[in-house]
Amino acid sequence: MVNKQPPLLVGCAAGFSGDRTDAAAPVVQALVASGKPAVLIFETLAERTLALAQLARRTDPDAGYEPLLVDMLRPVLGDCLAHGVRIVSNFGAANPEGAARRIVQLAAELGLRRPRVAVVQGDDLSGPAHRALLQGALGDAMPTETIASANAYIGAQAIAGALREGADVVVCGRVADPSLVLGPALAHYGWAHDDWDRLARATMCGHLLECGAQVTGGYFADPGYKDVPGMARLGYPIAEIDADGHCTITKPPGTGGRIDERTVKEQLLYELHDPAAYLTPDVVADITETRVTAVGPDAVRLEGVRGHARPATLKVNVCFESGWFAEGEISYAGARAEARARLAGEVLRERLAGLGPLRIDLIGVTSVLGDDAGRWLDGAGGDARDVRLRVALQHRDHASAQRLLREVTALYTCGPAGGGGVRTAMRPRLGTVSCLVPREAVPTGYRMFDDATGQGRAAA
Repeated sequence: MVNKQPPLLVGCAAGFSGDRTDAAAPVVQALVASGKPAVLIFETLAERTLALAQLARRTDPDAGYEPLLVDMLRPVLGDCLAHGVRIVSNFGAANPEGAARRIVQLAAELGLRRPRVAVVQGDDLSGPAHRALLQGALGDAMPTETIASANAYIGAQAIAGALREGADVVVCGRVADPSLVLGPALAHYGWAHDDWDRLARATMCGHLLECGAQVTGGYFADPGYKDVPGMARLGYPIAEIDADGHCTITKPPGTGGRIDERTVKEQLLYELHDPAAYLTPDVVADITETRVTAVGPDAVRLEGVRGHARPATLKVNVCFESGWFAEGEISYAGARAEARARLAGEVLRERLAGLGPLRIDLIGVTSVLGDDAGRWLDGAGGDARDVRLRVALQHRDHASAQRLLREVTALYTCGPAGGGGVRTAMRPRLGTVSCLVPREAVPTGYRMFDDATGQGRAAA
């Protein structure tokens, strides 16, 4: 029996780590003004983001969660707690419990009541206890290098459980992005765990919201071809989800951007490998009969999604240390600038021969459309007068990678003529392999941080 509940509003205030920190306030204002049950989500996690968070936690045990957590929450935490707007996010990254503690501290700093914070657990497979599981799944592809992170894409059930228990804020690590929306819908409507059509509909609603302003015109904009008004003040999306899982996508009144059938269709197809079988930990979604319909200004209805039984396995991404990434840049301007930049690239290629493929780009001439082999350098040159040479190299050995930095810097006086504005950088390089593990090998749950010490207690 599906609970008879009013429609649920879910607003999204971030689509990646580093997203705008002023996006949440207009969304929360709209959620509060609606008077309806509401949830605010922040989607801040990607594969590389999580691995970098693990590295940060090695240096500082209190780090490893979203660096902008406080900046994102400070403007809206008070309003959310005062008006019952729940917050669900994966900004826990590699340290969800650290994020939970920081949220409790932030509330105290702001003079707010202590929030009930839940931490979703089970995704982190980085520890020694999980090596055999990973080895069995990866076989010969198992990294021999130091593993930085191993995380399973878990689903919405623990989020729903935490919300049912009264959590004001739910902090996740690596959950599937759409699960941030499905979890609140499950908690609100009480759908069965095998109600595949409703689960699939709310999952695709989450897919529309998960990238923030992409669906409100941000990543859609192409001047003169796909114009979007008010790009400097884009509104972030809000979905109204009904008891059958269908949704209507809108944005806060008075904000920039646009929502129409085209923006929604582009986001609907984003990262979709098979429209008939979009695999998630919660359900397999089928959008082949989906209907996208404008129902008003900046309001689009999504209906017709079908669902099938969830996969028996969960995806795991394993990130490992794979050496060093070095890059350097230098500018050339004026007469024959392109020729001088090309010559500098050839000098570096000759002096660094044997270290491995050297990526050479002439920014202002070719960069995105270039290639690691540098075949375009063999073609006829042009006469660009403002060119920035960029070179990059990946190597397992720190000292070998560092040679690139020295060689780029040496172009100052070793020529060609007129080079300037050198910048160099080197950072650890992370590799990634993926595998599937049996669902039953990854038990999940949540932990409530509601006691006086902030250490919390476990819940199934």
